[in-house]
Amino acid sequence: MADAKERSLITSPNIASYKPLNIILQIIGLILILAVFFWVVLFRGGFGFSTPKIVFNWHPLLMTIAFVYLFANAILHYRTFRDSKKQDLKNQHSIIHGCILIIVLLAAFAALASHLFAKPPIPNFYSLHSWLGVVTVVLFLSQFACGLWFFLSTRTADNYREAMLPYHVFFGIFIFVLSVVTCILGISEKLIFALDKNYKYYPAEGLYGNFLGILFVIFGGLAVYMVTKAEFKRPSKQDYEPIL
Repeated sequence: MADAKERSLITSPNIASYKPLNIILQIIGLILILAVFFWVVLFRGGFGFSTPKIVFNWHPLLMTIAFVYLFANAILHYRTFRDSKKQDLKNQHSIIHGCILIIVLLAAFAALASHLFAKPPIPNFYSLHSWLGVVTVVLFLSQFACGLWFFLSTRTADNYREAMLPYHVFFGIFIFVLSVVTCILGISEKLIFALDKNYKYYPAEGLYGNFLGILFVIFGGLAVYMVTKAEFKRPSKQDYEPIL
Protein backbone atom coordinates (compact mmCIF):
# COMPACT_ATOMS: atom_id res chain seq x y z
CA MET A 1 0.00 0.00 0.00
CA ALA A 2 2.80 2.38 0.91
CA ASP A 3 4.59 1.61 -2.34
CA ALA A 4 1.44 2.31 -4.35
CA LYS A 5 0.93 5.58 -2.50
CA GLU A 6 4.53 6.63 -3.16
CA ARG A 7 4.17 5.79 -6.84
CA SER A 8 0.96 7.80 -6.96
CA LEU A 9 2.80 10.80 -5.57
CA ILE A 10 5.37 10.47 -8.34
CA THR A 11 2.83 10.27 -11.13
CA SER A 12 0.28 12.74 -9.76
CA PRO A 13 1.83 16.20 -10.32
CA ASN A 14 -0.45 18.53 -12.23
CA ILE A 15 0.71 17.53 -15.73
CA ALA A 16 -2.69 16.86 -17.29
CA SER A 17 -2.28 19.85 -19.59
CA TYR A 18 1.21 18.88 -20.78
CA LYS A 19 0.17 16.23 -23.32
CA PRO A 20 -2.35 18.40 -25.20
CA LEU A 21 0.12 21.29 -25.15
CA ASN A 22 2.81 19.02 -26.54
CA ILE A 23 0.47 17.86 -29.31
CA ILE A 24 -0.23 21.51 -30.16
CA LEU A 25 3.50 22.24 -30.11
CA GLN A 26 4.23 19.38 -32.51
CA ILE A 27 1.47 20.49 -34.88
CA ILE A 28 2.70 24.10 -34.87
CA GLY A 29 6.27 22.90 -35.35
CA LEU A 30 5.40 20.76 -38.36
CA ILE A 31 3.32 23.60 -39.83
CA LEU A 32 6.32 25.89 -39.31
CA ILE A 33 8.65 23.53 -41.18
CA LEU A 34 6.13 23.16 -44.02
CA ALA A 35 5.62 26.94 -44.10
CA VAL A 36 9.36 27.52 -44.54
CA PHE A 37 9.44 24.79 -47.20
CA PHE A 38 6.60 26.39 -49.17
CA TRP A 39 8.12 29.86 -48.76
CA VAL A 40 11.27 28.61 -50.48
CA VAL A 41 9.33 26.69 -53.16
CA LEU A 42 6.79 29.42 -53.94
CA PHE A 43 8.95 32.53 -53.66
CA ARG A 44 12.65 31.62 -53.59
CA GLY A 45 13.04 29.17 -56.49
CA GLY A 46 12.91 25.85 -54.66
CA PHE A 47 15.71 23.49 -53.63
CA GLY A 48 18.67 22.07 -55.47
CA PHE A 49 22.38 22.45 -56.14
CA SER A 50 22.39 24.09 -59.55
CA THR A 51 23.16 27.69 -58.58
CA PRO A 52 24.43 29.45 -55.43
CA LYS A 53 21.00 31.04 -54.84
CA ILE A 54 19.31 27.65 -54.94
CA VAL A 55 21.96 26.11 -52.66
CA PHE A 56 21.31 28.85 -50.13
CA ASN A 57 17.65 27.82 -49.91
CA TRP A 58 18.62 24.78 -47.87
CA HIS A 59 19.85 27.10 -45.12
CA PRO A 60 16.52 28.39 -43.73
CA LEU A 61 14.81 25.00 -43.95
CA LEU A 62 17.61 23.07 -42.24
CA MET A 63 18.03 25.72 -39.54
CA THR A 64 14.30 25.64 -38.83
CA ILE A 65 14.32 21.86 -38.52
CA ALA A 66 17.43 21.75 -36.32
CA PHE A 67 17.67 24.93 -34.27
CA VAL A 68 13.94 25.38 -33.72
CA TYR A 69 11.89 22.18 -34.00
CA LEU A 70 14.43 19.58 -32.87
CA PHE A 71 15.95 21.92 -30.29
CA ALA A 72 12.54 22.52 -28.70
CA ASN A 73 11.92 18.78 -28.50
CA ALA A 74 15.39 18.22 -27.06
CA ILE A 75 14.91 20.64 -24.16
CA LEU A 76 11.44 19.16 -23.49
CA HIS A 77 12.60 15.55 -23.78
CA TYR A 78 12.72 14.88 -20.03
CA ARG A 79 9.17 16.18 -19.63
CA THR A 80 7.74 14.43 -22.68
CA PHE A 81 9.10 11.02 -21.68
CA ARG A 82 8.99 11.50 -17.92
CA ASP A 83 8.29 7.79 -17.23
CA SER A 84 11.54 6.56 -18.82
CA LYS A 85 14.82 5.85 -17.06
CA LYS A 86 16.98 8.91 -16.49
CA GLN A 87 20.06 7.39 -18.14
CA ASP A 88 18.08 6.48 -21.26
CA LEU A 89 16.79 10.04 -21.47
CA LYS A 90 20.31 11.41 -21.08
CA ASN A 91 21.52 9.28 -23.98
CA GLN A 92 18.55 10.25 -26.17
CA HIS A 93 18.94 13.93 -25.24
CA SER A 94 22.57 13.79 -26.35
CA ILE A 95 21.76 11.97 -29.60
CA ILE A 96 19.15 14.59 -30.53
CA HIS A 97 21.68 17.35 -29.90
CA GLY A 98 24.21 15.48 -32.02
CA CYS A 99 21.69 15.35 -34.89
CA ILE A 100 21.01 19.06 -34.43
CA LEU A 101 24.72 19.80 -34.69
CA ILE A 102 25.10 17.85 -37.94
CA ILE A 103 22.09 19.56 -39.56
CA VAL A 104 23.23 23.01 -38.38
CA LEU A 105 26.69 22.48 -39.88
CA LEU A 106 25.09 21.47 -43.20
CA ALA A 107 22.88 24.58 -43.08
CA ALA A 108 25.88 26.80 -42.32
CA PHE A 109 27.81 25.23 -45.19
CA ALA A 110 24.90 25.93 -47.58
CA ALA A 111 24.93 29.62 -46.63
CA LEU A 112 28.72 30.00 -46.82
CA ALA A 113 29.04 28.06 -50.08
CA SER A 114 26.28 30.06 -51.75
CA HIS A 115 28.05 33.31 -50.83
CA LEU A 116 31.53 32.16 -51.82
CA PHE A 117 30.50 30.76 -55.22
CA ALA A 118 28.17 33.61 -56.16
CA LYS A 119 29.29 35.87 -59.01
CA PRO A 120 30.42 38.26 -57.68
CA PRO A 121 31.01 36.63 -54.26
CA ILE A 122 28.81 37.86 -51.43
CA PRO A 123 30.55 38.97 -48.21
CA ASN A 124 30.00 36.88 -45.08
CA PHE A 125 29.46 37.80 -41.45
CA TYR A 126 28.56 41.47 -41.80
CA SER A 127 24.89 41.40 -40.71
CA LEU A 128 23.37 41.12 -37.25
CA HIS A 129 21.73 37.86 -38.32
CA SER A 130 25.10 36.31 -39.19
CA TRP A 131 26.71 37.57 -35.98
CA LEU A 132 23.95 36.13 -33.83
CA GLY A 133 24.13 32.93 -35.88
CA VAL A 134 27.82 32.52 -35.06
CA VAL A 135 27.17 33.27 -31.38
CA THR A 136 24.34 30.74 -31.30
CA VAL A 137 26.42 27.99 -32.90
CA VAL A 138 29.39 28.64 -30.58
CA LEU A 139 27.16 28.61 -27.51
CA PHE A 140 25.45 25.45 -28.70
CA LEU A 141 28.79 23.70 -29.22
CA SER A 142 29.96 24.80 -25.76
CA GLN A 143 26.70 23.64 -24.17
CA PHE A 144 26.88 20.32 -25.98
CA ALA A 145 30.49 19.68 -24.95
CA CYS A 146 29.83 20.66 -21.33
CA GLY A 147 26.73 18.47 -21.25
CA LEU A 148 28.67 15.45 -22.46
CA TRP A 149 31.42 16.07 -19.94
CA PHE A 150 29.35 16.80 -16.85
CA PHE A 151 26.26 14.64 -17.36
CA LEU A 152 27.37 11.64 -19.43
CA SER A 153 30.95 11.17 -18.26
CA THR A 154 31.29 8.69 -15.40
CA ARG A 155 34.31 10.65 -14.15
CA THR A 156 32.20 13.60 -13.03
CA ALA A 157 31.19 13.59 -9.37
CA ASP A 158 27.49 13.93 -8.50
CA ASN A 159 28.03 17.18 -6.58
CA TYR A 160 29.53 18.80 -9.70
CA ARG A 161 26.58 17.62 -11.80
CA GLU A 162 24.15 19.03 -9.26
CA ALA A 163 25.98 22.36 -9.23
CA MET A 164 26.08 22.59 -13.03
CA LEU A 165 22.49 21.52 -13.73
CA PRO A 166 20.81 24.96 -13.20
CA TYR A 167 23.34 26.58 -15.55
CA HIS A 168 22.89 23.81 -18.11
CA VAL A 169 19.11 24.32 -18.05
CA PHE A 170 19.36 28.12 -18.22
CA PHE A 171 21.79 28.18 -21.13
CA GLY A 172 19.78 25.53 -22.97
CA ILE A 173 16.69 27.74 -22.85
CA PHE A 174 18.73 30.87 -23.60
CA ILE A 175 20.36 29.33 -26.68
CA PHE A 176 16.97 28.09 -27.93
CA VAL A 177 15.47 31.59 -27.61
CA LEU A 178 18.52 33.04 -29.33
CA SER A 179 18.14 30.57 -32.19
CA VAL A 180 14.48 31.54 -32.68
CA VAL A 181 15.38 35.24 -32.68
CA THR A 182 18.19 34.62 -35.16
CA CYS A 183 15.84 32.73 -37.50
CA ILE A 184 13.34 35.58 -37.42
CA LEU A 185 16.10 38.09 -38.16
CA GLY A 186 17.22 35.90 -41.06
CA ILE A 187 13.75 35.86 -42.59
CA SER A 188 13.42 39.63 -42.19
CA GLU A 189 16.84 40.20 -43.74
CA LYS A 190 16.01 37.97 -46.71
CA LEU A 191 12.71 39.77 -47.29
CA ILE A 192 14.38 43.17 -47.20
CA PHE A 193 17.10 42.12 -49.65
CA ALA A 194 14.71 40.30 -51.99
CA LEU A 195 11.83 42.78 -52.03
CA ASP A 196 13.74 46.01 -51.51
CA LYS A 197 11.41 49.01 -51.97
CA ASN A 198 8.43 46.80 -52.84
CA TYR A 199 8.32 45.48 -49.26
CA LYS A 200 6.33 48.52 -48.10
CA TYR A 201 3.57 47.80 -50.62
CA TYR A 202 2.51 44.57 -48.87
CA PRO A 203 3.58 42.05 -51.54
CA ALA A 204 2.50 38.45 -51.11
CA GLU A 205 5.97 37.26 -50.08
CA GLY A 206 6.29 40.08 -47.58
CA LEU A 207 3.00 39.19 -45.89
CA TYR A 208 3.85 35.49 -45.99
CA GLY A 209 7.25 36.12 -44.41
CA ASN A 210 5.78 38.31 -41.69
CA PHE A 211 3.25 35.65 -40.70
CA LEU A 212 6.08 33.11 -40.83
CA GLY A 213 7.95 35.18 -38.25
CA ILE A 214 4.87 35.27 -36.03
CA LEU A 215 4.66 31.48 -36.28
CA PHE A 216 8.26 31.25 -35.04
CA VAL A 217 7.33 33.43 -32.06
CA ILE A 218 4.27 31.31 -31.20
CA PHE A 219 6.22 28.05 -31.40
CA GLY A 220 9.16 29.41 -29.43
CA GLY A 221 6.95 31.00 -26.77
CA LEU A 222 4.97 27.80 -26.24
CA ALA A 223 8.16 25.71 -25.96
CA VAL A 224 9.67 28.10 -23.38
CA TYR A 225 6.42 28.09 -21.38
CA MET A 226 6.39 24.30 -21.30
CA VAL A 227 10.04 23.94 -20.31
CA THR A 228 9.86 26.57 -17.55
CA LYS A 229 6.53 25.60 -15.98
CA ALA A 230 7.38 23.98 -12.62
CA GLU A 231 4.40 21.57 -12.69
CA PHE A 232 5.74 19.95 -15.87
CA LYS A 233 9.16 19.17 -14.39
CA ARG A 234 10.13 15.55 -14.00
CA PRO A 235 9.96 14.66 -10.26
CA SER A 236 13.36 14.09 -8.65
CA LYS A 237 12.29 10.57 -7.60
CA GLN A 238 12.29 9.61 -11.25
CA ASP A 239 15.98 10.46 -11.52
CA TYR A 240 16.66 7.11 -9.92
CA GLU A 241 13.95 4.74 -11.10
CA PRO A 242 11.31 4.49 -13.83
CA ILE A 243 7.61 4.30 -13.09
CA LEU A 244 6.43 0.77 -13.74
